[in-house]
Amino acid sequence: MEHFGSFHSSCTAMLVGKKATIDGSTIIARDEDGESGINQKTFKVFPARDYDEEFISEYSGVRIPLHGHGCRFTATPNAQENEIKGRWDEQGINEYNVAMSATETEGTNARCLGHDPLVKNGIDEDSMLYLVLPFIKTAREGVARLGKLIEQYGTGECNGIAFADQDEVWYFETGAGHQWAAQRIPDDCYAICPNIMVIEEIDFNDPDNFMFASSLKSFVEKNHLNPDPTTFNYRNIFGTQSEADSYYNTPRTWYGQKLFNPSIEQDPTSQNMPFLRRPEKKIAIEDVEAFLSSHYNGTPYDPMGTFASGTKEEQRKFRSISLDRNQSSCILQIRNHVPKEFAAIQWINFGFYCYSPYVPFYTNISDTPANYQKAGAEVDTNSAYWMYKTLAVVVEPRYHKFINEVNEYRDGCQSFGLQRIDQIDQQAAELEVDELNNFLTKANLQTAAEVTKRTHSLLSSLIKQSLLDSKYQFELGDNL
Repeated sequence: MEHFGSFHSSCTAMLVGKKATIDGSTIIARDEDGESGINQKTFKVFPARDYDEEFISEYSGVRIPLHGHGCRFTATPNAQENEIKGRWDEQGINEYNVAMSATETEGTNARCLGHDPLVKNGIDEDSMLYLVLPFIKTAREGVARLGKLIEQYGTGECNGIAFADQDEVWYFETGAGHQWAAQRIPDDCYAICPNIMVIEEIDFNDPDNFMFASSLKSFVEKNHLNPDPTTFNYRNIFGTQSEADSYYNTPRTWYGQKLFNPSIEQDPTSQNMPFLRRPEKKIAIEDVEAFLSSHYNGTPYDPMGTFASGTKEEQRKFRSISLDRNQSSCILQIRNHVPKEFAAIQWINFGFYCYSPYVPFYTNISDTPANYQKAGAEVDTNSAYWMYKTLAVVVEPRYHKFINEVNEYRDGCQSFGLQRIDQIDQQAAELEVDELNNFLTKANLQTAAEVTKRTHSLLSSLIKQSLLDSKYQFELGDNL
């Protein structure tokens, strides 16, 4: 996580409009990385309730009054045992099928921060989802509510936040203490967002596709922040464009756009790659998963490749998406070809994303699987988080020996997940609306139980093979 200008997090996000997906869904997705290899994550659902309280962030100290009715929402918060205090709800979908992902850590240049510094006790990543998601009915409302809060209370971080409903996908960026802008992703486009500012030209006369702080334009003009006054390129005004960005950030954009627009040639270190692209083929959930669990596969830059595919220097040249700081990856899918009561699915991957499967969970629920609700300070494979972290520890030392078996397991879990969605959709379509919440809650438990069973079976197989590989064996006659 990041706080008050520090730079510890390394998340990667992807957003896809409904005409760019294979089934007409809207998709927002993000990998959440942490400061270290351990940052225990859980999956929970919070019921609808009436709010009459003052929210106080354990992390930043910001104090915000909350009043009125708040709807049910899912989230992937840190475990209570986590030493990083605060809520950190991160990613979820509410009962109105509005999805929110908060946040993608970004950087703002010193010039802009000099004129509007970050706010030490502002609204930060730990509290954004809790302050917004229960109180909105559309993605556009989410942008407006968060923007109003940022202008009033400020923020101690520079971040990117994604919103989606069944029709619209939005990306929101905080550019300084109180400055922000958001752009609607065109229905036929996708966007890749590493840890840099990505929104480009802002049209102040197009409220259907752009929203922004009331002071944004005057702030830039007053402080002479625009290097090209003939345009208003948010990325060029607020972004960092540093040498470090070319090796830490832009290669992730390059690889994503290489996957979805393979005919386009680009330099991995270029800082001029566009924010938005129209994919050359429709994007499926599996495509988003492949990108978010990738490590420059098939290129010389793959840190898990052999030296035959790239030199030692090339393999360490760029920051990979999959790496040991991976914690929780979520794909928030709002479908348009089924009734709204079971249209929202939260695909969750804990651990090291290229070893773990994405598990589909319906979000019109009242509870989550028990092993997804706990992640204590001690390793416990009865916790989903620790189960997948253990899998990573077992696989990594023997990556090339185990990866085919791991990929077969992941493919099997993906096929199983899709079969479950077909089965659950078919059964849900025959139920009354008031029966669905209970049915979907139980269906999620069954899905998680089967994937957990498969994961324990894989772990058993890999550990047994590892024991047989021990160097410290002694056979009769070895000293003769």
